Amino acid sequence: MKKVIAILFASICMAFACQAGMYNRVLSPGDPAPSWKDLPGIDGKKHSLADLKDKEIVVVVFTCCSCPAAEDYEDRILAFAQKHTAAPTSKIALVAINVNTIPEDRLPKMKERAEKKGFTFPYLYDETQQIARAFGASYTPEFFVLNKERKVVYMGAMDDRDDPAKVKTKFLEEAVGAAAKGQRPRTQETLGRGCRIRYHRSKE
Repeated sequence: MKKVIAILFASICMAFACQAGMYNRVLSPGDPAPSWKDLPGIDGKKHSLADLKDKEIVVVVFTCCSCPAAEDYEDRILAFAQKHTAAPTSKIALVAINVNTIPEDRLPKMKERAEKKGFTFPYLYDETQQIARAFGASYTPEFFVLNKERKVVYMGAMDDRDDPAKVKTKFLEEAVGAAAKGQRPRTQETLGRGCRIRYHRSKE
């Protein structure tokens, strides 16, 4: 019986060791960020992380059109982009990526949504879902902050409340501020909130 318990305990420890971050099963804070290449955007162009080599900080948000939570955060994301990325000399970039493949989340609907809301940042589509899997993203919206070395310094929720009037801690703002100073943010990982990304079932 003791041997069985020991094996079970070891199995549990191994399972937890396989989880990279506290909430993210793929990445830990400080890991190199996955790269994307030639993803189609709502502007009709192909986009790659390498295109942003002149930016010192890149904020990646996984979002979509069909999730009510993602829709509720659009104004906050737009305000963030206006504050941090609008100036031509800004060293901060924000990129939104959608990987859901249901009809209401495909590129044509993304274009409609972006035009309606006035998105000022690249909005990319990856029907293979590979980039979201590489980031270990689970929710829409879910945010990742990449520093100058393109290491992940923060991942998780934008802030601590869904109701903007009740927000006390702005995790994304704090992470970007710390990264701009070459520092690690006080909070490097939180649990994302929103709708689950609609991943295809693995064929393996």
